[in-house]
Parts: sequence; C-alpha cells; structure tokens
Amino acid sequence: MNLFEGTTFANPEWLWGLILIPIMGVGMMLRSQTGTVRFSHFESGGFTWANLRPWTSLLSLIGLACWIVAFARPQSSQQTQQIRGGEGIDIFLAVDVSYSMEALDLKPTRLEALKVVANEFVKNRPNDRIGLVVYAGEAYTQVPLTTDHEVLTSAVKSLNSDLLEPGTAVGMGLSTALSRIKDSEAESKVVILMTDGENNRGEIDPRSAARLARELGVRVYTIGIGTKGYAMMPTRIMNGRKMLQRVKVNIDEDLLREIADATEGRYFRAQNKEQLADIYQEIDRLEKSKIEELKFVQYDEHFYPWALAGLLFIAAEFTLKNTLFRSVV
Repeated sequence: MNLFEGTTFANPEWLWGLILIPIMGVGMMLRSQTGTVRFSHFESGGFTWANLRPWTSLLSLIGLACWIVAFARPQSSQQTQQIRGGEGIDIFLAVDVSYSMEALDLKPTRLEALKVVANEFVKNRPNDRIGLVVYAGEAYTQVPLTTDHEVLTSAVKSLNSDLLEPGTAVGMGLSTALSRIKDSEAESKVVILMTDGENNRGEIDPRSAARLARELGVRVYTIGIGTKGYAMMPTRIMNGRKMLQRVKVNIDEDLLREIADATEGRYFRAQNKEQLADIYQEIDRLEKSKIEELKFVQYDEHFYPWALAGLLFIAAEFTLKNTLFRSVV
C-alpha cells in the first residue's frame, strides 16, 4: 500500500531534504565504527546494551525525516462538482427498426451495430435529455425526453425488427419525434434520424416534416445505414426458419440530404460499424452542451501525525541513550 497514495504536498520543496537522511545515516555509522567505547565492569569485546547506543541515533534521523514531511504539509483533497445554469440540449433518436435492419453488412447486423454506437453516444452526454422514437411502417415514442439514461440505454438494447408493421415511414418517424420535442424549452433541439431504406409508408410526407422541423427550430441530422450495392439479409421461410438472400441496398440519399439541409443539419452515410461510430462522434462534437460547471476543492491537513511521530522518535532516542543503552565510563 502506498503511504502517500491520494496525498499532495503544499510545500513539496521540503521533500528534497529527505536526500540528506541516508547521507547523515552513513556518516553516523562510520563515526561509530572508528570510535571507542570504554567499559568499567565488562571485558573489552563483551556485549552490553551500551554497544547498541550508537544505533539509537537512527531514531533521531527518522524523527528528522518525519519533520521534513510535516514541513512539506501533506494534504488530501475532496473535489465536488456542481452544474449550474448553462445551455442543455434535447435530443431525439429516431431509429428505423424495419426488417431490413437485420442485414449483415454492418457487423453483426445493422440494428445491433446501431444499438452499440447509439448507447455509447448517450453515455457521453450525461447532461442532456435524450428520447427515443422507433419507426417502420408506423412510429411511436418508446422513451420520452429523459435524463435517466439507464432507462434509455435499456430501451435501445431491447430494439428488434418485430416491433412494428413492415415498411419504412420516414416522415412518420420524424414527425413523431417533432411532436415530442416541440414544447421543449432547451436552447438547442436536435433529432438524429436513421434509416436504411426509402420512404414507402405513412401519412406524413418527409419533406413536410422537415419544413415543420425548420419552423420549430429543430436541427435534424440524417444517417443512411448500409453499404452501396448489395447486402446479405436473412429472409423468413417456412417453419420460422431463415435463409440468407442477397438484396440491393436502396437508400433515398437525396431525401435525407433535403431533410438535413432544410433544418441546418447534415447528412451522413454509414457503410460499416466504424463509420457509424465516427458519425456519432462527429455529431457529438457538433452538438456540445454549454454547461457551467463549478468545482469545489476541500483540503485536509495531515502534517500533525508526522510532526508528532518526529517528536516521539527523538524523545525515544534521548530516553534510550540515558537509560537502557547508557555507557558506563
């Protein structure tokens, strides 16, 4: 165990004095070897307690070392943080959970890769309220805006492609998120819209939802998930079994760019898990919370025990030299 673990020193320059301690100790030992001790009651070369008298000087050296540490003022500190005021951000994740999200071009699947990356994003934003909307052929709010990120990450982990009706209702996903974030009083409001397909369901046109987002002051970042070309995707067959099928990846990138541009957001394309992680990191950098963080540090002094220990060692040397280890001339 480190004696000084978690300890800082207010006057660390005093610690240089500890270098002198071993030098002084060596000097004392050399003097004791060249000196003579005279005894009146025992023959020369016989053992007495007085033979140990020179070694008691080590006690005063230890005491001096303790005082040097005391003068260096060892301290421990406790730091507390308080968040006060500042500009928070409300964020909704709008996640496509259509069956095509089971495709294997992002490892292990598009949806599983998204879960990991999205939860890492949530973990890195402890001061923001974040909500979750899921959509396929329809859309609903799975988690409203919350700072309880444990609930949110648990909901993200539970996502699967069997939650909703088949299809991809991009407009419904975006508008559902907007309906939840529109009354937010946060200075900055953001929706991160993710899909791996084309809008083919829903009563709300995605472009109309984008115009509404602009009117509400909501910035939308759009992410197209999937490789360009073809991807392997499990297809359900009889008796609940599945087989892999090579299918063409169709993402309406023009639509996603329009949505992002209309709301002063950005469009990204993730063709693998690493790119998806980079995109979330980029959004994290673009949307930083402005939080006023106050730090309070309380210092506790610990020089008293060292000063007392030094006094006790020196007192012990004086007592032993004049009692048990006293030489008789």
